Amino acid sequence: MNWKDLISAKRFGLEEFHQVREENRSEFQRDYDRLVFSAPFRRLQNKTQVFPLPGSVFVHNRLTHSLEVSCVGRSLGNDVIKGILLKRPELKDSFLQEINSIVSAACLAHDLGNPPFGHSGEKAISTYFSEGKGLKLKDKLEANEWEDIIHFEGNANAFRLLTHQFEGRRKGGFAMTYSTLASIVKYPYSSRLAGNKSKFGFFITEEEDFKRIATELGMICLNEAPLRFARHPLVYLVEAADDICYQMMDIEDAHKLKILTTEETKGLLLEYFAENRLPHINETLKIVSDINEQIAYLRSSVIGLLIKECTRVFLDNEEAILAGTFEGTLIKHLSDKPKKAYEHCAEVSMEKIYRSGEVLDIELAGFHVISTLIDLLIDAVTSPDKAYSQLLINRMSNQYNVNAPTLYGKVQAVLDYISGMTDVYALDLYRKIKGNSLPAV
Repeated sequence: MNWKDLISAKRFGLEEFHQVREENRSEFQRDYDRLVFSAPFRRLQNKTQVFPLPGSVFVHNRLTHSLEVSCVGRSLGNDVIKGILLKRPELKDSFLQEINSIVSAACLAHDLGNPPFGHSGEKAISTYFSEGKGLKLKDKLEANEWEDIIHFEGNANAFRLLTHQFEGRRKGGFAMTYSTLASIVKYPYSSRLAGNKSKFGFFITEEEDFKRIATELGMICLNEAPLRFARHPLVYLVEAADDICYQMMDIEDAHKLKILTTEETKGLLLEYFAENRLPHINETLKIVSDINEQIAYLRSSVIGLLIKECTRVFLDNEEAILAGTFEGTLIKHLSDKPKKAYEHCAEVSMEKIYRSGEVLDIELAGFHVISTLIDLLIDAVTSPDKAYSQLLINRMSNQYNVNAPTLYGKVQAVLDYISGMTDVYALDLYRKIKGNSLPAV
């Protein structure tokens, strides 16, 4: 792969309407702005990241997480630009200088396809079909359609959302640039290759769309059926920004919620630093009296260190990344001390944070709410002549194709509707359907 092909300002769905704009924003900065002003992005403020949505303590939701990932992604992009130009000054006048804008926009978009209630939402959708009442649909769907829904993946759903088209005076939608779209697809292969990890990059309905984008950008096709490409290089930066933020911010949130003690939290964050840096860090901690500010200082210092490390890994392995032979994430190739510290943080997070009562409670509730909604809505779209089905269908926006000609299309319409919900909307709809909450009279 080469950088001149990989970075393209062509817009998906508007290829024939390319125009030169008289403004200072680049096409990739326009991607960022389109996302910020979009309704799906606003809805992230009411979607769980890890912990339940805040009461008296404000923790991260999907919106604040996405904004922070975007900031880290922009920093990674800036540093990578400088490093590549030192090696390849001939790229100075190319779109290479837009890497930071592309990565920051892709970071904003990376969670747009996630359903409510955190990762349990994804699990609730897939297991409804693989283990629950949805099993009855298996024999009525094609094998590749079944693989899509039993491995439901927020990343694939984000690509679906961003490439969605509507018909009008001209086709439209988000109309993102090809490079931004390619940069969010962490798993550039179909659900038939998902395996036990249940990770894939696009549903069969978007397979040709991804193939068109990847071919235009000169991405390496590893096999045609089932479709698999090598990653777009900027995916590694988006992924690293996400890895850095969720690890660091989950620890900071756990400290605020008193799941981790101050001593535990400081210990985890100080493990990242070489001995020669500790005196300066400890002196700074003495100056800052507020405990939460001390943790914030350590967290920001670790993020800075990880940005430098991930930049180094990317630049050291640029040739392998462009050749499609680089294996693993940038985080997995950190130098020894920060790598061990990151792995220790991951172990503690799994043991004390992701299995904490607060997190498990929201997952249990979300599992039940989403499973119930799917069950009722699938029944409605597959048996639309029932009076109750019509009530439920009328509750859905007409943007969802509940009258799709195929069963798979109807199922996708339901999953589009549910994955676009906020936590509060899903819970409110569940209560109303169950008769536990009635409109004011």
